Amino acid sequence: MEQNDAQLEQGAMPENNQVGENHNMESLLEQEGLGIDFPSQGEIRDGVIASISPNQILVSVGTKSEGVISGKELEAIPPVELSTFKIGQEIPVYVVNPEDQGGNLVLSYVRAREEVSWKDAEALQASGETFNGAIIGYNKGGLIVPLGSLRGFVPASQISLSRRVSLSGDTPEQRWSKMIGQDISVRVIEVDRERRRLILSERAASTETRESLKERVIEELKEGEIRSGRVTSLADFGAFVNISGADGLVHLSEISWDRIQHPSEVLKVGQEVKVKVISIDRDKKRIGLSIRQLLEDPWAQRVGHFQVGQLVQGAITRLTKFGAFARLEGEGDLEGLIHISEISEKRIEHPKEVLKEGDVVTLRVIKIDAENHRIGLSLRRVDSPMYADMDWQALADELDITQKDDEEKPSEEPSPEVSSTEVSSSEEPSSEEPSSEEPSSEEPSSEEPSSEAPSSDEPPAEEPNE
Repeated sequence: MEQNDAQLEQGAMPENNQVGENHNMESLLEQEGLGIDFPSQGEIRDGVIASISPNQILVSVGTKSEGVISGKELEAIPPVELSTFKIGQEIPVYVVNPEDQGGNLVLSYVRAREEVSWKDAEALQASGETFNGAIIGYNKGGLIVPLGSLRGFVPASQISLSRRVSLSGDTPEQRWSKMIGQDISVRVIEVDRERRRLILSERAASTETRESLKERVIEELKEGEIRSGRVTSLADFGAFVNISGADGLVHLSEISWDRIQHPSEVLKVGQEVKVKVISIDRDKKRIGLSIRQLLEDPWAQRVGHFQVGQLVQGAITRLTKFGAFARLEGEGDLEGLIHISEISEKRIEHPKEVLKEGDVVTLRVIKIDAENHRIGLSLRRVDSPMYADMDWQALADELDITQKDDEEKPSEEPSPEVSSTEVSSSEEPSSEEPSSEEPSSEEPSSEEPSSEAPSSDEPPAEEPNE
């Protein structure tokens, strides 16, 4: 029993001595700075570039042998960044494999940078701090902003109000391309390593509110300015258009020159439009806008060939206590008003005493109000001598046009088979006879006073009036 105890005691001694020797050896190596710190997979270390060649980069990471960056890991380094590498430069490296089949320590510079960036992103998300960057790209949904070696995404909904209101165009290129290179302040709102998802927000980093932005815009706006905006909503009474961050109202009457029942007939939400600022109420923070004032007025075009004093044909469409409305012949829905005082020389109580709906009558244009889109017509002044000169000139112009048409006809009618002799003997006299007579009828009229020419026709109509 004692012998066994002695053997056990003697056998235990070498083991205890061996443990102690190993512990002392490690301590001694550490004290002498000779401890071997073997890297582990997934670890990030700071290394020093030992050599650079076209096929690999050797990096010293504190072990007896250098690690190697080669193959795909070398190709992944951006050429611009790779060109800046120098021997002796310190760089972060990621341990891909502590020892491959060839016994090499495989390292990655790109993965190290990426890992550091993920950690920075997680720290920023946890702290809620803002960081400044620059817009480097875009896609159909928003902007791309780098965070270290990562590409963060700023969705359109997370872009600041002031930046969003400046958006224009229908395609991503039209909306976002002009923002590339611009500075931007953002916060990290989502980090997902597995999905490689990094979401940023400019709105979260901005202290600007919609109300403060609107106040600033209202202070800067001036009546008469022309701005680009985007339709934000439609209502029965008009459309709201956002200009530079503030919503203004385009009343139904200011959307189009044509009569419309609802803004949706000509506008849609999201549509980009040009608007004119027509009113600003800074106390109530209201902005009045107009689209139609920037459009060519079709009414002005339609009445462009009319002039005051001209005779026109019109069909009576409505009778009211104050007058009658007449649709001008050949002008679609263009109407003019015959005031009750312009219907007859006699005093009447209602237009129905002289006119009825559907009547087609000759009228005289007595007023053209382009601003209010109104045409004043008169029935009683149709035979008025004060317009005799104008009527005679209009008649002369018609005769002149007819004469020119008649003179042009002979040159078109002869066929190629008819000889010039036949044309001169048979056709020319007939075409010249009216032309020789018409000038003779016009020449005396030009010598006589213009007021006498229509006097033979008009006095019978005017005498009862006088």
